[in-house]
Amino acid sequence: MKKLMVLDGNSIVNRAFYGVSQNLTTRAGQPTNAIFGFLNILQKLLDEGKPDALCVTFDRKAPTFRHLAYEGYKATRKGMPDELASQLPLLKDVLAAMNIPMYELDSWEADDLIGTISVKDTAAGWETVIVTGDKDSLQLVTDTTTVKLVSTRMGRTTTRDMTPEAFREEYGFDPIHIIDLKALMGDSSDNIPGVKGVGEKTAMALVQRYGSIDDRQARGDQEAHRGGGPGPHVL
Repeated sequence: MKKLMVLDGNSIVNRAFYGVSQNLTTRAGQPTNAIFGFLNILQKLLDEGKPDALCVTFDRKAPTFRHLAYEGYKATRKGMPDELASQLPLLKDVLAAMNIPMYELDSWEADDLIGTISVKDTAAGWETVIVTGDKDSLQLVTDTTTVKLVSTRMGRTTTRDMTPEAFREEYGFDPIHIIDLKALMGDSSDNIPGVKGVGEKTAMALVQRYGSIDDRQARGDQEAHRGGGPGPHVL
């Protein structure tokens, strides 16, 4: 089975920016640390993973459909530092010179494009390796799609392969139920509130027990119909 590696460009370049000394610049003063770090990470991934094909996705500045649906979406996030923003066009020039396909689309996030690519890969009989530091992508893990979680500390980048088996061992439920977990506990990084009074620990326990939110709701409705009362209803 052939393998495509797809990089979450914004996620990786952010880690590169903060993981490599910000004193790295050209003679003219143009910062280059994020570009240098990104390319180092990319080369390591290629050496270790040896994919048959490669592409990179990026976010765009334009509001996405999520911003239009919820005014508070990512409202608490700080803007991209100028030192990093100035490097993105240069990074894209380098990737273009390397003949690496890049994908970005107004109204959609890089995550959405990655999800689309992974589904098309599966339909075409390809394996997909998603490289990102964003755990939201874990919902895409399947028998043919692996998420390679990236973390950078003290200038050193490490990765962890999340397969269906590795995910279940850590979370105790199937990858698709990351959606239910986030719906219950919320997502502070995206400024999305969850169910009042439900934190990560409670949300994990509920998803491990019931699976989806719909299943939890159906179970409560069945109990009420049998006359046993709905029990503690968190939804």
